[in-house]
Amino acid sequence: MSEKSFPGTSTGAPRINIGISDEHRAAIAQGLSGLLADTYTLYLTTHNFHWNVTGPMFNTLHQMFMTQYTELWAAVDPVAERIRSLGHSAPGSYAQFTQLTSLPDVPSTPPKALEMVRILVQGHEAVARTARSLFPVAEQAGDEPTADLLTQRLTVHEQSAWMLRSLLEE
Repeated sequence: MSEKSFPGTSTGAPRINIGISDEHRAAIAQGLSGLLADTYTLYLTTHNFHWNVTGPMFNTLHQMFMTQYTELWAAVDPVAERIRSLGHSAPGSYAQFTQLTSLPDVPSTPPKALEMVRILVQGHEAVARTARSLFPVAEQAGDEPTADLLTQRLTVHEQSAWMLRSLLEE
């Protein structure tokens, strides 16, 4: 039985033809790689703070941090899979994430509870900025799935930052 051949293909993996140019797919995948690195870094920071929070707000923050790190953990897979859908490899090592993230690493000595909250506010705001910065190229490419993913991520990060920020109000 012979394989059916399609125009413009050769042996090996078929060329990706989803209506987004190679250049746009590469630019979007690069931006999503930064979003993935930011999300994973914020996940690690939030999980670290969940383990190490102390003080009178322990129960509230311990639970809140768990809710947030669980959501962040669930978010990395759709971002990585979108990168793969665009025909690129998703970063997945600490070394790659360190190079790609816009967030600082978690402090080596756990900070006080309210400083943890401040750091997480800044982290969620940074991830929101990373996601927002991708909209122009996704829109220019007509990449609605990426735009939808970015909208979902923005909603989560902006809401999380607001909830954490309200803990800092006096």
